[in-house]
Order: sequence, then C-alpha cells, then structure tokens
Amino acid sequence: MVKQVRAARTRQSLVRAAAEVFAADGYALASLPVISRRAGVSAGALHFHFASKDALAAEVESAAADWVRELAERCREENGARLQLLMRTMSGLLLAVAGDPVVRAGFRLGADPSRKSGAAMLGLWHRCVRELVLQAQSAGELAEGVCPDGVTATVVAATVGLEMAAAMAAAADGAVDGVTAGAIGGAMGAAQDGVRDGAEGGAADGVRAGAAGGAVDGVRAGAGGGAVDGGWLPAGLVEQFWSLVLPGLAASPERALEWMPPRT
Repeated sequence: MVKQVRAARTRQSLVRAAAEVFAADGYALASLPVISRRAGVSAGALHFHFASKDALAAEVESAAADWVRELAERCREENGARLQLLMRTMSGLLLAVAGDPVVRAGFRLGADPSRKSGAAMLGLWHRCVRELVLQAQSAGELAEGVCPDGVTATVVAATVGLEMAAAMAAAADGAVDGVTAGAIGGAMGAAQDGVRDGAEGGAADGVRAGAAGGAVDGVRAGAGGGAVDGGWLPAGLVEQFWSLVLPGLAASPERALEWMPPRT
C-alpha cells in the first residue's frame, strides 16, 4: 500500500514537471532528463512510469482534457443566460491556463506542430463553446442574422490568442511587451473577422479599435483575487474583448453588457 501511494505521488510529480517543461519549451525542445530533474526523480523512475516522451505528453494532455470536460459538464448544469455563462466560462478557462501548468501545457501540446498526435484540447473547447452558443441562439439571446459557427470560431480564436498572451506575459515575468500586444491584437482581429462574418459587420469598427488600442495595463490577474502561477491573467483584456463583441452578437446589447464584471 505504501509503495502504491509512493508510486502515485511519483507519477503525479512527473506529470506536473512535464507539464511545466512542455508549457515553457514546447514538445520538441522538452527533454526527459530535464523533466526527471524537475520532478526530483531518477531517469529510471521516469521510464518505469512512462516509456517515452510521447507517453508522458499524452498523460499531460489527458489530464488537461479531463479538466475541460469537467468545465463543460459544469456549464451544462448551470442556469441563467447562456451568453453570460459563456463569458464566465472563458474567463475560468483562461484563469486555469494561467494558474495550472497542466491545463496550460494541454493547450500548448494540442497546438504544437511538432506533436502531430496531440489530443484535441481545442476540439473539446470548441464543442463546449458551440454548445453554449447554440443554446444562446435557442433562447433568443443572439441578434438576428448572427451565425453560431462564426461566434464559436471567434470565441475559440480569441481564447487561443489570449492564452498565448498570458503565456508570454508569464514567461517575461509579467512584462507585457510588444510581442504580447501583437498576440492580443491578433485575438481582437479574429474577433473582428468572426463577428463581421456572423453578423454582417456589426461591432467590426469597435473590434478594430480594440485591436489597435489594446488596454495592456488591465492584464493583471488581481481581478481573480489570489496568486496565479505565472502571476498574470489578461482579465482586463477578456473584458475588453466581450465589451467590443457583445454589441454585435447579442439580441439585447444593453442587457448583455450588464453581465460584464465591474472594473476594479
């Protein structure tokens, strides 16, 4: 029994250490010796639990995917406006990406071109978003003419862009530089294209302005109230994204904007 507990702890340490390395360096540059040292275990112990780097990456992705599935399940159980829930869910996912290296690594591995067999983290998030958007359409929350697929693509693209911004900010010890601002602009630009396609251009001008202006000093994760591993979450940018996009997709923009959390 003691050996089983010890083995489980070693496995958990390896998964977390691997997630930290994959999130920081990507799959191709990550090495098993670095992972074993970070976990504080021998190379032999690592190979006892995982036969290869691919097997270790698959375990990290599986753990991250389980978290997204749990998030989607919680979404299904909640009541209230679907667009409001979508806003909260996106913020929760980005908070997890900033604070949990396993979730962060799951996204990085799923989008890493050097890992062609990656798990479908983005696919899971896409399905979660699309389900909420279709529910919003059925509830009459979407403006006439708004395409659910366009809204889904917009939210997923913005999530990926903001996740990249959070990762780069964390890597730079919270210094939001021009590269990070560029990623933010890309997310906002994706929102511009998606909303234009889905709602015949509504809010395109506002999104364009957001891509050009980007309120970078609102990135601090303090809105979440606690220390975040990596120290930063683009909370202010999430708010900006929704404040720009909601008027073009919500049937009642004034009511939708009331769902925005108060600025702190």
